[in-house]
Amino acid sequence: MAALEIDHQAPEPPYRQIAADLTGQIERGELAADRPIPSEKALTDRYGVARNTVRSAISVLRENGLVYTVPNRGTYVRDRSASGDE
Repeated sequence: MAALEIDHQAPEPPYRQIAADLTGQIERGELAADRPIPSEKALTDRYGVARNTVRSAISVLRENGLVYTVPNRGTYVRDRSASGDE
């Protein structure tokens, strides 16, 4: 999958641009439920940003209920089909 070109002049900060790109990948099924998203290192390389920027983007995904993090294992796409009440 092609990497999003970060627009540093855009009013939306880079971490939000990355979060939106990853959200789209989850919604299109490119990142499958209960499968890990790429590592922070892979995402920093893909988007050409600092690790803290990637961490902020992942935090947005977590706050939106799209992913969950397992300590020392990684961040995984949440299976939204299993939770009918949220």
